[in-house]
Amino acid sequence: MSSLNSTPYPNTTFVHPPFFYISGFYDMHHAKYYYVFLCFVFVVSVLGNSFVMFIIYTERSFHTPKYMAIFNLVVADLGESTALIPNLIAMFLFDSQYISFDACLANMFFVFFFTCLQSLTLTVLAYDRLVAICLPLRYHAIITTQAMAVILTVVWAYDSVLLILTVSLITRLSFCKSIVVQSYFCDHGPVYMLACNDNLVNHIMAFVDTVLLLYIPFILTVLSYVFISGALFKIASWEGRLKAIKTCSAHLMLVALYYLPIIGVYIAALTLSLPLNVRIMSTSFAKAITPMMNPIIYVLNTEEVKEFSKKLFQRKKVTATEMNNKNNRIN
Repeated sequence: MSSLNSTPYPNTTFVHPPFFYISGFYDMHHAKYYYVFLCFVFVVSVLGNSFVMFIIYTERSFHTPKYMAIFNLVVADLGESTALIPNLIAMFLFDSQYISFDACLANMFFVFFFTCLQSLTLTVLAYDRLVAICLPLRYHAIITTQAMAVILTVVWAYDSVLLILTVSLITRLSFCKSIVVQSYFCDHGPVYMLACNDNLVNHIMAFVDTVLLLYIPFILTVLSYVFISGALFKIASWEGRLKAIKTCSAHLMLVALYYLPIIGVYIAALTLSLPLNVRIMSTSFAKAITPMMNPIIYVLNTEEVKEFSKKLFQRKKVTATEMNNKNNRIN
């Protein structure tokens, strides 16, 4: 790998290598077992998220603003899994760790786009719960289908503009030293730090993205639940409080599942000297497990989805029984 750290290029304005080398889990024992686990996670993520998309699309009672936001979250989960895990498995399981410069930028954009889309959508869902609990009588006047469509369009545009700008700024860098990316995908930080010209703008943009796409959505989500908590104390009966809390339980689990691993990795990185493989495995596990768990949480903790799922499987069971009985009569 040492030969990859000093690749010569002609003296041009911006020196772009033909490819990068993704180091991944370099020299980590039994790494293939982890790739098999990631393959399992990917299959479950695709099946689970596809199932939630199917029931939201086919059941007319789910054609509401709240489920528009949930559908958006499912798209983000599916997009992140698809952008991240197949490339990871292909690169390391089949020993093809080289990725072209343009493919690297595309991989960087889509992984971060869908990851940040999850964060922003969780904030939209927090706003939905805030209005539902604090302003229940005005909920249907405030959270309309048109309003949710506008909010989600703004979210997609906001996320796209920031990340297109972030990724396009990589093209102003020259890579005349190392082409080894110390990560498991074309991660923004490890890529721009390889540059041999000034990367201050990229460093600033990374900080801006973290604030605008991670910190602010998290703060807004926490503030939403601060106001929700205040509204819950005004409810006289415990039954009313528990009912209101139950409507937020699935969303709270999703928020915890998304943010706690990120916060944990950041705190560990700041307070401890984490080995590279430990840091990479921690972040890859956090990014992979969230899209797998989100549909499971919604199916098990959202009453409407749970009831529809039961009816769907019962209907299929009845249909299968009728078909078997019909075949037996024919025979």
